[in-house]
Amino acid sequence: MNLSDDARSILVFAAYHELTSGEPVKEVVLDDGAGHKASGKGQEELIEAGLIRINSDRAHITEDGEQVLVEILNAIRQATGD
Repeated sequence: MNLSDDARSILVFAAYHELTSGEPVKEVVLDDGAGHKASGKGQEELIEAGLIRINSDRAHITEDGEQVLVEILNAIRQATGD
C-alpha cells in the first residue's frame, strides 16, 4: 500500500487521539468546524484502500484500517523507545 501524506495525515490524526485518550479509536471527525479539515484527496485514497468508510462528517475506520492504525502506533512507540 502506498498512501500519500494527505491520507497518512488522517490516520495519524486517529493515532493522536488514541495516544491521548488511551482508548481505541474507531472513527474521526473530518471537519471540526474550527478550521481543521481532513483532505478530500486523503479521504478518497483511504476509501479506495478499504481503510475507512465515510458516514456524514466522520470517517469510520474499517477492520483493515484498524490494523494499519495499530502498525502506525507501534512504529511511533518503537521510534520513541517504547
